[in-house]
Amino acid sequence: MLDIEKTILSAKIRERIDRLHSDKIQINQEKIRHLGHLDIDDHGFIDFPDFQFQPITREDGMVYGMELLGQNFRKILNEMPVYCNPASALATCWPGNLSRWMEIGLREENRPKHLYPVHEKYNILQHGCGGMNHLCPDLTIGLELGWKGLLEKVRFYKEKNVHGDPAFYEGEEQLLLGVLEWIGRHVEAAGKMAEEAESEELRAHYAQVADCNAWLLENPPRTLRQACQFTAHFQCIDRMYYAGGALGQMDELFRPYYERDREKLGLTDEEAVWYFASLFFNDTHYSQIGGLTPSGDAELTSRVSFLILDAVHYLKIPSNVGIRVHDGIDGTLLRRSLEYNMEDGTGVCYSCSQGCEEGFARNGFPRELARMRVKCGCNWTAIPGVEYPLQDVTRISMPMALCHAMEEMKGMEQPGTEKLWELFAGHLKVMVDCVKEGYDWHYEHVSQDTPEIVLNLFMHGPIERGLNCAQGGVDIMDMNIDGIGLATVADSFAAMEQRIETERALTYPELYTALEADYQGYERIRLMLKNIDRLGAPHSPSMKWAERIRNLFVDLCMEEPTPKHHLKVVAGMFSHGDIVRYGEALPATPNGRKAGEPISHSNEPDPGFAGGLHTFAPSLKANTVARLQPGYGNSSPLHLDVDSSMITKEGGVEALETLIHAHNHMGGTLINLNCLTKERLLKAHADPASDPDLVVRVTGYSAFFSSLSSKYRQQIVDRFLA
Repeated sequence: MLDIEKTILSAKIRERIDRLHSDKIQINQEKIRHLGHLDIDDHGFIDFPDFQFQPITREDGMVYGMELLGQNFRKILNEMPVYCNPASALATCWPGNLSRWMEIGLREENRPKHLYPVHEKYNILQHGCGGMNHLCPDLTIGLELGWKGLLEKVRFYKEKNVHGDPAFYEGEEQLLLGVLEWIGRHVEAAGKMAEEAESEELRAHYAQVADCNAWLLENPPRTLRQACQFTAHFQCIDRMYYAGGALGQMDELFRPYYERDREKLGLTDEEAVWYFASLFFNDTHYSQIGGLTPSGDAELTSRVSFLILDAVHYLKIPSNVGIRVHDGIDGTLLRRSLEYNMEDGTGVCYSCSQGCEEGFARNGFPRELARMRVKCGCNWTAIPGVEYPLQDVTRISMPMALCHAMEEMKGMEQPGTEKLWELFAGHLKVMVDCVKEGYDWHYEHVSQDTPEIVLNLFMHGPIERGLNCAQGGVDIMDMNIDGIGLATVADSFAAMEQRIETERALTYPELYTALEADYQGYERIRLMLKNIDRLGAPHSPSMKWAERIRNLFVDLCMEEPTPKHHLKVVAGMFSHGDIVRYGEALPATPNGRKAGEPISHSNEPDPGFAGGLHTFAPSLKANTVARLQPGYGNSSPLHLDVDSSMITKEGGVEALETLIHAHNHMGGTLINLNCLTKERLLKAHADPASDPDLVVRVTGYSAFFSSLSSKYRQQIVDRFLA
């Protein structure tokens, strides 16, 4: 166990980080004022209302294809505003909302129109076709080469691969030329700001920013500050293109620079915390700290892990850092992260090694590779630089398959749960097969129109082979399909079985009448169906249905690869925050849920599942989520919303530590934690502007509570109150 004290900040560094916090609050309020609510993680863009960009387009008014993408990237990097915050160690930002700076997408003839009828029938809103950015870069490639070195690498392979597609390399070359010109603009701007500075302190600050960027014009980073500045450049161009957000094993990326600077330059811990806080201010890219080496014989936690944790704590804005939990985790790191979570309301999440690593190994990969997977997305993990997993770009609403099955059973003479199961399985298979066919379509077409122009540079293979990531540029391709709404379906099956078939308190015709009326005038029936022992409660009849549904979904995903290109498919269960919009299109369901209401999260029980067993609800929920994992390494998270007025009492931290370790041992994969009081949450929900500092973990991502729409805020309130 590392005995590392919390970093104590001097008044000067504390003032800088506090200024970054207050500036972020102001920037966020401007976003809300100009753009409305944003139900996403807190992308670090700055809204410049007067900035306009006119892309170079094709005749149809769109931008697609590697060469044209590169030309437009270079153009916008030369036109968009530059930014140097007086409190940040780093320069740069990116403008606009959700990277919508040009109309990018699949051309008309490259769209999977033959799949549209199935998408429409089953409300498949996220079908994976055209999915972007859900893979993890290996930033060491860029940190070792620098921007100019990356350009030289592209030019080398452009000359070597004479039989390849020249447009592939031309696009990458144009992007990198644009990045270098953009950095040069920051050198010039920071230099001018130094000349015009009102104080010697500001003059020195801007001069250092200019020098840092000037070095990166010609060289790879050699200091921690330069490495963070390089990463900030990457964050901006990554976010600008389909809102990328994966960073990787953050403590290991920066540890060599920290250790060298500390030894040779006298770098202090508070300076390092400031650098990391400046990087978090720039953007909320997903990263991991802690974990194991591939061999499993050494822990990755270092002093840098603690400094990153301190930066998250002192800055107090949304961040997306995860700690990898395993049996040998540094106890001080885990304890301190929980103390910070309880003090700040939220903070890091917890990626569980047992379920993530053992599950991934079940796919036939060595355990050593499984340990290399890092938390780098809202819920997902990937091996940096070599894996193309496309997690979190598909959703199959299993309650929609249930509703189609219910409709099909309506006219049958002998309805029942077993007959319904057969019909449900058939509809679910159609949905899964449709997504698989879409992945084949994606493999064939996405590289023609929307290649991974940014991430190709930070992966092992694409530049060397002249192939986009999605086209075989990397060694591992394992596409994900997420099934959602498990509890909605399981509770529906259990309610019908109990109330109709076992107790005979209700008939199927009566049920159909109540469903068609959306329970209007049938509240007694709705409560009868809702008030069974629901999924998550002890001895719930829903558990056997949930396991049966989970097994069916996993088998449908994994028994066969995609039909044409034989791409491996891995099952997951992650709903993000999309339970609202999938519920909006769904009729009333037999679990007592009314039409249009949200479906259940991922593989979690519904809010309020524990009834009067509130004291045990976190443990019951954790047990249920662990038991219902898909089981092949893709994360299905546990959301814990804890009343801090209770958990901060004596023994609270220990209780959370125990729960986290237990969930890991049971095969859980991810824990998202909020520690709030009911009073603060309800007040902020009623008047979001009254608490602009409140940060919450929504699902796998964190955000300012005031940024979220009322529907997204309501999800968190419902979870918390239940």
